[in-house]
Amino acid sequence: MLNMNKKLIQLANQDNHIKVAIVGVGKMGKGLVNQMTRIKGMIPALVINRNGEKAINALLSAGISRDDILFSNSLKDINRGIEMGKYVVSEDMDMASKANGIQAVVDATGVPEVGAKLSLAAIDNRKHVIMLNVEADSVVGPLIYKYAQKAGVIYTGTAGDEPGAVMELYDFALGLGFEVLAIGKGKNNPVNLEANPDIVYEEALKKELKPNMLAGFIDGTNTMIEMTCMSNATGFVPDIRGGHGVISNIDDLTGFMRLREDGGVLNKYGIVEYVRGIAPGVFAIFTTKLEEVRNHLKYQNMGSGPNYVLYRPYHLTSLETSITIFEACVNHEATIAPTEGAISDAVTIAKKDLKKGERLDRIGGYTVYGSIEEHKIAMKENLVPIGLIDENTRALRDIKKGEFITYDMVELDTTTTIYKLRQIQDKEMG
Repeated sequence: MLNMNKKLIQLANQDNHIKVAIVGVGKMGKGLVNQMTRIKGMIPALVINRNGEKAINALLSAGISRDDILFSNSLKDINRGIEMGKYVVSEDMDMASKANGIQAVVDATGVPEVGAKLSLAAIDNRKHVIMLNVEADSVVGPLIYKYAQKAGVIYTGTAGDEPGAVMELYDFALGLGFEVLAIGKGKNNPVNLEANPDIVYEEALKKELKPNMLAGFIDGTNTMIEMTCMSNATGFVPDIRGGHGVISNIDDLTGFMRLREDGGVLNKYGIVEYVRGIAPGVFAIFTTKLEEVRNHLKYQNMGSGPNYVLYRPYHLTSLETSITIFEACVNHEATIAPTEGAISDAVTIAKKDLKKGERLDRIGGYTVYGSIEEHKIAMKENLVPIGLIDENTRALRDIKKGEFITYDMVELDTTTTIYKLRQIQDKEMG
């Protein structure tokens, strides 16, 4: 961070600010807009939302004067506004990739189809892509990452989200020469597989979240998607479908995160997992075979081993995204990316009994929830990634509550960008 601060101050002094486009001003996007206005050398130059007034309010809430905000859907006017140093607001998502001077595009929408379209457009226009949209990344991230590499730009998940925070611990442990055995996250909410927008409505209002977003947290789908992103970035896999989800405090965690024959719950190492009881933290389980190093770890109060835990007890979500923007734009590095390809998938389960001809909905809705599975198994069993399910999906037969949904059970919207990209990914990357 010290190096980042110094370089950003230098950029600010040279009037060479990193100009960022932020798409989506829900809780994550609005928080990023606010925090970025306090960072030297970096500007939320273009803020885009379907409802432009919300984007304007996001800037106003950060203390930006209304006179310093320009609203337009004209590329010419947007370019002129950015050149004049205005904070520009638009309702046209395409402007994020087309606008001059924008170096990085942040997707804070959480909508899989938007994430696919936005990423492709940004890469085509040689702009870095920062994904707060794990929903899209879990489905087609490996292919988009490949496209970004070819274009010479960065495609990355964000610092502050659990996958990015986990990656910090993972890289830290590997960089020190330890063997990483497991990585994972705490789950913030009790698991309720039947959670839907109606059930969580009052709680969502209190937390200033969209009801479908909170429902996706509580039914576990978001956790499964985040674990999928961790998996595709490290090559680690779920130990069992859906993970164990043990209840533990941090002191007892190494006891659970060891092999069954050693008294733990795991069938193997090299796994991604979630744990109830350590939220909002993330963790990495590591070990060493060197007796001297074990003695040193014991001296440092890390326990008697052979397994040890690194634990970060917080993650600040989009408030940390500026770190990723800096790393992408200045150091040309990603915080977390699906470098290992398609290792896992967040697959789809029926949340209730579905009748033939019935329309489904989306993540955090009334009809489906997600679970993590190894990609090779998901492919073999023809399981549908949950990010491909939307309101245009139709059941082709009766589907029982709790049944895993396969491609032959539903009619998907094959016209979407994310569907087409997934078809290419499965064909090219297996």
